[in-house]
Amino acid sequence: MTAGRNIAGNARTGSCGAMHGRGCYDWRHGRTERHVMTRPTHVARNRMVAALAATMTLAATPAAALEPLAQERYINDRLVAARIADRIRRECPTIDGRIVYAFMQARELKSYARGKGYSEAEIEAFLDSRADKDRIYAVAEKYMAGKGVVAGDAESYCRLGRDEIARNTVTGSLLSAK
Repeated sequence: MTAGRNIAGNARTGSCGAMHGRGCYDWRHGRTERHVMTRPTHVARNRMVAALAATMTLAATPAAALEPLAQERYINDRLVAARIADRIRRECPTIDGRIVYAFMQARELKSYARGKGYSEAEIEAFLDSRADKDRIYAVAEKYMAGKGVVAGDAESYCRLGRDEIARNTVTGSLLSAK
């Protein structure tokens, strides 16, 4: 056996004193050994099995199993909330939008969609869809009308905005009182 090689003739690496002949501490036997320190076999095997299971699960889930983005509730609810906040900040002179926070939330929402398995192209197509925008706007208008908002009445927008902020809703988190 030559210096810097283990019993099998392979070069020692890393914490085992690479090519210095020092050997390494074998925690399994509590002594310095002249071999390459490796992870216990069961740990490596468990990690490999977990990675294989995760890969098989992802491969077994077809992309077609995803519901259309227009029906994904979490995403749509947040887009409606963002539309309501946008309308309030534009119509009420005493409430501002938290623009930077809203931008961060939009990025997180895109990340959420990607994490669920939607492609960038699917996300962009959904966000660019005039029909989906009109549907989201209509849901937002219906919500605001149900809360007493009247078109052209700035105070009704302000009242809804103050209420959303006080209740700490998703819409309220996108707004701040001046």
